[in-house]
Amino acid sequence: MPELIKKKTLGILAIAGVEPYQETAGEEYMSPEQMAHFTKILKAWRDQLREEVSRTMSHMKDEAANFPDPVDRASQEEEFSLELRNRDRERRLIKKIEKTLMKIEEDDFGFCESCGVEIGIRRLEARPTADLCIDCKTLAELKEKQMQG
Repeated sequence: MPELIKKKTLGILAIAGVEPYQETAGEEYMSPEQMAHFTKILKAWRDQLREEVSRTMSHMKDEAANFPDPVDRASQEEEFSLELRNRDRERRLIKKIEKTLMKIEEDDFGFCESCGVEIGIRRLEARPTADLCIDCKTLAELKEKQMQG
């Protein structure tokens, strides 16, 4: 599954082809420049996912064949099933990206939905769709783990 494409450029990790944000001294958290930076990352990521969906659809159309051998047919069906599962995951991720872009438009991006503190530039660089600060996310994961077993 193609994740947020990251590449190393001169020792700096680029996210979706966008270089990490360099804060300036005294810069206010979630300044217009930071909002523009995250909008650029999210749109690039969304576009990458949409391209992958299109590629999958054309691949499945091109590769669809009615193999006479049941083993070949089962193999192809399994491959298509895995691809469709991945595309479904990506479809949900696209929805989450769209939700995050709406939060940017509404000027409600970068703050924890649970406690209201700043999520932080570096955490958002790593996970642009994060809506919880690291403390609340850790707590939520612990609660989830306790509920499971």
